[in-house]
Amino acid sequence: MNEVTIFAPSPTLTITVEERGDDAEIHLHAGGQGVWQARMLRRLGIGVRMCCTLTGEPGPILRHLLEDEGFAVSGVERPGRASAYVHDRRGGERRVIAETEGEPLSRHDLDELYGATLREGLEAGLVILSGPSGEESLPADTYRRLASDLREGGAVVVVDLAGERLEAALAAGVDVLKVSHEELLDDGRIDDASSESVRAAMRELRSEGAETVIVSRASEPLLLLDADGFLEIGSPRMAAVETRGAGDSLTAGVAAGMARGEAPREAVLTGAAAGALNVTRHGLGTGNSETIERLRETLSVRALDDDSAGAEPSEGARVSPEGLAALARPPEDDAGGDEPRDGETREDDPSAEAADAAEADRTDGQERREDPL
Repeated sequence: MNEVTIFAPSPTLTITVEERGDDAEIHLHAGGQGVWQARMLRRLGIGVRMCCTLTGEPGPILRHLLEDEGFAVSGVERPGRASAYVHDRRGGERRVIAETEGEPLSRHDLDELYGATLREGLEAGLVILSGPSGEESLPADTYRRLASDLREGGAVVVVDLAGERLEAALAAGVDVLKVSHEELLDDGRIDDASSESVRAAMRELRSEGAETVIVSRASEPLLLLDADGFLEIGSPRMAAVETRGAGDSLTAGVAAGMARGEAPREAVLTGAAAGALNVTRHGLGTGNSETIERLRETLSVRALDDDSAGAEPSEGARVSPEGLAALARPPEDDAGGDEPRDGETREDDPSAEAADAAEADRTDGQERREDPL
């Protein structure tokens, strides 16, 4: 499985004015959450099937732009007002000239888009459910229905949602949920951004239907929770030029790893590296796969337990690639008394070679690296 289907109900036509000497340079691109995720997936060598609506005059332009980027487009063409914006960045700041969220989907258009997503999603086997451009674009319950039907058909479902759409998807159950701590604050799931509050919310999200929960925390390390407990993943603090789209690159990196057969605990490392690189670039969802792999080697990873909820991370937390794999992969059941498999940690078996290598590779005195998402 080296392909991912993305449910992107209403992609956006983006028109950006940049400065080029004494003149202006105008750029047209497809944009929106699902498009930024798709763009990073393609950078990582994963095929993308894009299920979306193509609305009004921008519709044919969007199809052309999406196909030019190498996406297979299952588009529902419809009349009306499309999602679009015009931004001016000539002064170094992003200035909004005009924006529109577009019109809500009709019942007929939604039925067509739903059917296309089921068809393409079951074929690919892994689906990202991304949000629309506007709050009123489609009913939130669409995400419950899609998550339920896709998983019933054997597909893996990854969601990057918040608010009512998140609650709807959780009601059906999802394989991986990615959310930011800002979204948790906005949704009233946490009162502050402390590790204790975020981790309590993550436990609640798992109990509501997410098998794996990933929370990005701006400049703080991201957190992952699954059946084997918490991981904390920190990445280098990069000089940011554009923070938008970093979370979408994180989600895409996780999906890319899973499409290649990695468990979410391993796939999140590619996601963290992709998100870290994204903030250094003006283009959203962009980056070089070789650079992402190199950044993955610089990540810091540690397992957390209940006693470490408020603890400060220790210095020397950077671990070698072998150590990262040891921490990221949960242990297999060793009830039969066989030798521990490669990658088990010291807590699982004190004689595990991978854990010894991870401990030996810790860098004394180095500051802990932070995640810029």
